[in-house]
Amino acid sequence: MTVESRALTFVNSSLSVSLSANFPLLILREGENTTRRFLEFFTANIRNLNTREAYGRAVCQFFDWCEEREITLHKITPMVVAAYIEQHSSSLPTVKQHLAAIKMLFDWLVLGHIIHSNPASSVRGPKYVVKKGKTPVLSADQARYLLNSIQEDSIIGLRDRALMSVMVYSFARVSAVIAMKVEDYFQNGKRFWFRLQEKGGKLHDVPVHHKAEIYMDAYLEAAGIEHFKKYPLFRTVDKHGNLTDRTISRREVLAMIKRRARQAELPESISCHTFRATGITAYLENGGTLENAQAIANHESPKTTKLYDHTRDQIILDEVERIAI
Repeated sequence: MTVESRALTFVNSSLSVSLSANFPLLILREGENTTRRFLEFFTANIRNLNTREAYGRAVCQFFDWCEEREITLHKITPMVVAAYIEQHSSSLPTVKQHLAAIKMLFDWLVLGHIIHSNPASSVRGPKYVVKKGKTPVLSADQARYLLNSIQEDSIIGLRDRALMSVMVYSFARVSAVIAMKVEDYFQNGKRFWFRLQEKGGKLHDVPVHHKAEIYMDAYLEAAGIEHFKKYPLFRTVDKHGNLTDRTISRREVLAMIKRRARQAELPESISCHTFRATGITAYLENGGTLENAQAIANHESPKTTKLYDHTRDQIILDEVERIAI
């Protein structure tokens, strides 16, 4: 089997389909050591699957760009990387992410003695400062209406309502929610808790809001899965309306949210992250502190939590209405 065949077989089994379908020829031409080191960057160095996929797209696009200009790996200089970043047509956050991926990969290649120095280390990305997140947020009334609009006469409805309640009442990321096992909804003393696996594999326990507990209990009772502790908590449903053993995906959750929003005549711009931002905003509006919101959301920095805070929106609107012309 050739180096190329081994690489593609390995990537197919270990990384995303998008990377395996577009494995950079620029890397393959450098031989087996370079190919292996490139693969190890994703499999050994990056543990988060979402980061693998994003960084895989980023570096493959860069190497394809170099390939079109007949620039080999050892001919990539700071000027080449800077030229690529300069012509990049994506949003500023995407450009910064792509540059970060390229820098990180080249550092890995340097440590593996594939190249002598990192040509991207001196390249500066575009300046991008965010003080307020752009995630669409629902009002407390809208969020309540959305949850109440879901019919309780099917396992799909009970699952969808329970899933959304976990996101809004625990400020959890969708990836952490769909990764939950049945055992991750558990009783400790008189309270129920959620156990969420956050970025970096860190476990984060959050007490369950009483409304989320009602929705979760209704879902588990109807599903009959409370004793299957090691199985996925939120699963797909087959064409007969029965739960399968397969975990629901992020894309399926997003499609479900869009469908539920449309049925409730709410903005279809809302996304999975909307529930995180909505929960944090509602908490702060009711006197919660930024410090405690940060702890519930398991953010490293209060600046990150602040991005989800839309409490000032109403204050600004009220002040603007004072302009009595």
